[in-house]
Amino acid sequence: MSSVGKSEAGETMLEDDPDQTYENVLAEIQSFELPIEATLRSVYDDQPNAHKKFMEKLDACIRNHDKEIEKMCNFHHQGFVDAITELLKVRSDAEKLKVQVTDTNRRFQDAGKEVIVHTEDIIRCRIQQRNITTVVEKMQLCIPVLEMYSKLKEQMSTKRYYSALKTMEQLENVYFPRVSQYRFCQLMIENLPKLREDIKEISMSDLKDFLESIRKHSDKIGATAMKQSQQQKTFGIALQKQNNIKFGKNMCINDRIIEEKDELILKHLFEEENEEEILTVQDLVDFSPVYRCLHIYSVLGDEETFENYYRKQRKKQARLVLQPQSSMHETVDGYRRYFTQIVGFFVVEDHILHVTQGLVTRAYTDELWNMALSKIIAVLRAHSSYCTDPDLVLELKNLIVIFADTLQGYGFPVNRLFDLLFEIRDQYNETLLKKWAGVFRDIFEEDNYSPIPIVNEEEYKIVISKFPFQDPDLEKQSFPKKFPMSQSVPHIYTQVKEFISASLKFSESLHRSSTEIDDMLRKSTNLLLTRTLSTCLLNLIRKPHIGLTELVQIIINTTHLEQACKYLEDFITNITNISQETVHTTRLYGLSTFKDARHTAEGEIYTKLNQKIDEFVQLADYDWTMSEPDGRASGYLMDLINFLRSIFQVFTHLPGKVAQTACMSACQHLSTSLMQMLLDCELKQISMGAVQQFNLDVIQCELFASSEPVPGFQGDTLQLAFIDLRQTILNSFEVPEN
Repeated sequence: MSSVGKSEAGETMLEDDPDQTYENVLAEIQSFELPIEATLRSVYDDQPNAHKKFMEKLDACIRNHDKEIEKMCNFHHQGFVDAITELLKVRSDAEKLKVQVTDTNRRFQDAGKEVIVHTEDIIRCRIQQRNITTVVEKMQLCIPVLEMYSKLKEQMSTKRYYSALKTMEQLENVYFPRVSQYRFCQLMIENLPKLREDIKEISMSDLKDFLESIRKHSDKIGATAMKQSQQQKTFGIALQKQNNIKFGKNMCINDRIIEEKDELILKHLFEEENEEEILTVQDLVDFSPVYRCLHIYSVLGDEETFENYYRKQRKKQARLVLQPQSSMHETVDGYRRYFTQIVGFFVVEDHILHVTQGLVTRAYTDELWNMALSKIIAVLRAHSSYCTDPDLVLELKNLIVIFADTLQGYGFPVNRLFDLLFEIRDQYNETLLKKWAGVFRDIFEEDNYSPIPIVNEEEYKIVISKFPFQDPDLEKQSFPKKFPMSQSVPHIYTQVKEFISASLKFSESLHRSSTEIDDMLRKSTNLLLTRTLSTCLLNLIRKPHIGLTELVQIIINTTHLEQACKYLEDFITNITNISQETVHTTRLYGLSTFKDARHTAEGEIYTKLNQKIDEFVQLADYDWTMSEPDGRASGYLMDLINFLRSIFQVFTHLPGKVAQTACMSACQHLSTSLMQMLLDCELKQISMGAVQQFNLDVIQCELFASSEPVPGFQGDTLQLAFIDLRQTILNSFEVPEN
């Protein structure tokens, strides 16, 4: 009950029954309920003299309690006395017991000192044992960590960096959490990032060494790859040709790069396959630095940085590889080294593409190849333009074919390289034309422009083997005999065939059809005939030292060369197996070439013959004042007529029309020259004796014309060349006609 409640209750009780109220207050006080302030306040505050009455009640209560206590003590007093008596009786025994206990305690103390010492030793041992157990337990936790860390150090020292990174992961995830409270563990944890950086730097250094190594050895790698590609191709062609021969099939033009040695090459390749181990790019290059570095950066979560660095460095190396030497075009070795380095570069990239995941991608290699291909084509186009040796251009073409076939085997597109080869083919043909121009010039300079003499059957067969000459009449003649053409004809024919063969060499392995190759050969041969040989012939014909006899032989030679053109077409047909009846087959223009040369030679004959006549006429020394003629024709004129007779004898080997035209032209020119001499404006007067002497010369000219120096003229056709001169003499000087 709260104090307020109690106060109110007390006040109520005091108003009703004061005695009962005091009894209740005393009961509350005796109950030891706290607080009693409210109860006491109700006693003192409510009624006057309440304190006195309360004190009286309190004294009465105390007296009652004293009486009860006294009754209680009286009731138990005898028992207390008996207990005291008993205690007094056992006092002496207690003292004895105390003495005995003290003595026993002393003895126990004395005896316990040794026990205490041993106990302390035991306790100390137990503590040490506990500590040892604790240490062992802790060491069992620490030793694997230390062993793993020692293993890490060993892996670092033996350059097993990938394993070292895996060990670091185990330390961090498994071992370090167990002993993280120890200082040595904290030191190890702090050292791991430095070790990782060291591994990154070392692996990157190894990668740089690897990149430098493959840059230096890329030519060897490329040379090996190109050699293997060429061997595989040669082996395939040899095997195909052997099968074609076995089953009686026609040979494809691209199979002609292996000739009589096909079976030997095939056997040799089979032997090499057993005897010589085929080297691969893995045998030539140690790729472990790349794998190791890739794995390390992958574990470190920095794979993208590694990929970017690798690709950037390889692009730089690609630019260096694609940069040619300035003198590359001078030797085939320069081109070979250029190609082998590029092949080596892309063989390595192809290997990296297939053995690593994501380091390089097909899109990356394609982009790199397209960039390289554009540069390669530009370099080859520029440097090949400096090549003037067809053999060098041919070797360049073979290198490009092997280069293209090798990279095509690795999946790189090479169509643009074969398109470039068509450009180089035109250049090759130009170099061939220049070379053969020199060959033709040498042949013409060494020719004696005389029919080829033969004294026996062996010499005859030699000439026939070089030139397709057919003449039954000549075959029936006995030795010695002569071919109508000079020595240059079989030489030129042979060289034209050599040119066709040389042109064919470039067309091989270009992955073109036989029809296309046939067209290429015919077009290049036409260029040789219409441009090179024609130019050489025209230059020869126009040379000042070429006389009439040589011109006559040149005309004869061109006639036989013209007839031999059909055999050249057959030669090309046999090579390409393309019939001449094919609609789109190009024809050789030899007929027009040699016909034009012959017309030019004929014109030169007419010109030189007239020049020779002029030389003789210039020797004329008429005495226009002489009184009497000498009685015979002038000496210069007789020499001229004799010269013309001998020349026209040579003309018998020419076509009849040419000889007749030359003879008519000579007579007309002689008549015109004599006419100009007679009608010279500087000639003021002529004596009758001089006229008669001049008439004797004209008579000799007319006699020469009537003697038919060249057969085939009808009637007096040739004499008509002098009719105007005769009429002038008759009309002007009234000289009687003989």
